[in-house]
Amino acid sequence: MAPFDDWNKIDEEEDEELQDSSLYEGKRDVILFAIDCSPSMLELYEDARYEDVQTCKLFTSLEAAMQIQKKKVLVGPNDAVGIMLFNTTRRNESGTAGADIKKGTFVYQPIATVDAPKVMELVKLLDESRENPERLSETFPPMKDKRVPVGDVFTSCNWIMRDGAPKTATKRIFYITDEDNPHPGAASSRLITSARTTLIDLVQAGVTVEPFFISTEEKPFDPSLFYSSVLLATNLTDSDDFGDDGEAPILPESISIGRIEELLQQMRFHEVPKRALFSVPFTLAPNFVIGVKGYGLITEQKRGAYRYFADLADRMEVVTSRTAYVDEEHEAEVEKPQILFGMDLGAPSAPADEDGEDTKEAEVGVRSVPLGSRVFYTADEVRSFRTIGLEPGIKLLGFKSRKELAFEDNIKHAFFIYPDEMTYAGSKRTFTALLRTMISKKKIAIVLALTRRNASPIFCAVLPQEEKVDESGWREPPGFHLIPLPFADDIRAAPVEKAFRASDEVKDAARAWIDKLNVKNGSYPPDSYPNPALAYHNTQLEASAFREEFDEDSFEDLTEPKYDMIHKRAGQLMKAWKQALQEDESANIVAAPIAGTKRKADVSVDEAEIRSKYEAGTLAKLRVDQLKDFCKSKGLPVAGRKAELIERVADWLDAHP
Repeated sequence: MAPFDDWNKIDEEEDEELQDSSLYEGKRDVILFAIDCSPSMLELYEDARYEDVQTCKLFTSLEAAMQIQKKKVLVGPNDAVGIMLFNTTRRNESGTAGADIKKGTFVYQPIATVDAPKVMELVKLLDESRENPERLSETFPPMKDKRVPVGDVFTSCNWIMRDGAPKTATKRIFYITDEDNPHPGAASSRLITSARTTLIDLVQAGVTVEPFFISTEEKPFDPSLFYSSVLLATNLTDSDDFGDDGEAPILPESISIGRIEELLQQMRFHEVPKRALFSVPFTLAPNFVIGVKGYGLITEQKRGAYRYFADLADRMEVVTSRTAYVDEEHEAEVEKPQILFGMDLGAPSAPADEDGEDTKEAEVGVRSVPLGSRVFYTADEVRSFRTIGLEPGIKLLGFKSRKELAFEDNIKHAFFIYPDEMTYAGSKRTFTALLRTMISKKKIAIVLALTRRNASPIFCAVLPQEEKVDESGWREPPGFHLIPLPFADDIRAAPVEKAFRASDEVKDAARAWIDKLNVKNGSYPPDSYPNPALAYHNTQLEASAFREEFDEDSFEDLTEPKYDMIHKRAGQLMKAWKQALQEDESANIVAAPIAGTKRKADVSVDEAEIRSKYEAGTLAKLRVDQLKDFCKSKGLPVAGRKAELIERVADWLDAHP
């Protein structure tokens, strides 16, 4: 029988039709930059990158937004970006976008799909500001006597998102400021409550606020003065849990507090949207269910898809394509509901019987067909084969020791699951209790998982991860890794053959230069090395889109080894190892290959296939060995030429209808 994937494969378009549309609801990404425009953000200082050039924090923030927009043009052409400034006296004109938002806020760029002219407008402003440092102060006059309430800033963001962002998009606000206590004084408590209330409204509307706080030596940023009481905590403790010292919960994991020079680097890291790949129920026991969302930690970044254009002499038009199914016999297009799925192997469908029916429905819902006929299935039946009648969800089967999870069992990228309080109340509390218990007892869970309707159920190991913060400030959130486990059919035994072993002298010589080339900190950080082929491709596209000159020599491939440094540090040791290798006797011994036996291909065909070819008049397409094999199975002579064998087979088929 053919492999499952061979006959159960559906065309790409049909696959999308069968797929649950909710998988694609968050494909578009919307980012609104909310940038503080207070006097401290416009205060000039010397730019460390250029001589005799002054800059400010607002300039760096707008430059970072511009770089994010440039990237979106290439890798996210359907995404949308907008820019709003607050703590400025400039207002939007009546009848334009942003005219109705709160006083003290200004929409510089309404939320719209990113395009090159929109980015070039921002580039022009930045170029003018580089020549004239006062240009930004003149364009966006700051409020000097007071500040806009943070609650009003969030309300304006909510209105801008409501009017410009699609409902099904991933919506985020990049909130940039250097003021850690915007509302000191007696009204602080009231303004904190107002800001938190409007932030909750944003979250309920599906908007995530990712703050970027700018801290300097002269003006360090202390989030505990205001924002720790406003921003919603995303840790797994309950929102009303406070520490022994009465402090509020921790800030969101997406928070960034750093120098202004690091703003672009931090934005590039947070720019990648955190889209949930699935949201399913997690059944812990009968009638005991919580909600979880699954995230992909690793996704291969590919080049953007090309589009087809038609040259109409005076203009270029986008070409749209569609798939049509045609009945060759009647030369007529067939509607999709009439399409059935059939196996690629076996005989064609049998001719209709006297009643004009070639199939009949059994009482139990199973379609029966005559012998030698091909089986056909509807789209719903194909889906039921994949899911085995299960609904999307994760079901707990039991627990095992953490030592039982072998490294080689990880055959696919794992998912990271996190509680979803919106679908089942109490999910966060139950999830936390399960996580802490499994960590303390060093256990893993075994579950049956079906993540979406078009997938197949798989067994997975659930590996708990506790919260960790390393020296660089990188925070690993608490949660579970959902690791797909192999089935028995997926496991292969690798042949292990013992080869010649190097002598101790050769090993010591190799170890000497290997120790000299150890990776810094003993680990390889993949987030520091972008794909060079993809980066080279995007750099060329960026130069073409923004009418810039592409300098091939200026492109730097960070994955290319630093050969000069390697030879300087370990060149002599490598030469010594090479000399020791040449002098080793076992290095010149070549093992004789083991002669194998070539497996003879299976050329046999069954009677149903031969009969179908006979009815179609295509017996001549069979090979001689196949014809002889059939004759031998029926007790017929196997001697003679191909024409004689075909005649012999045809006579037998006529005599045995």
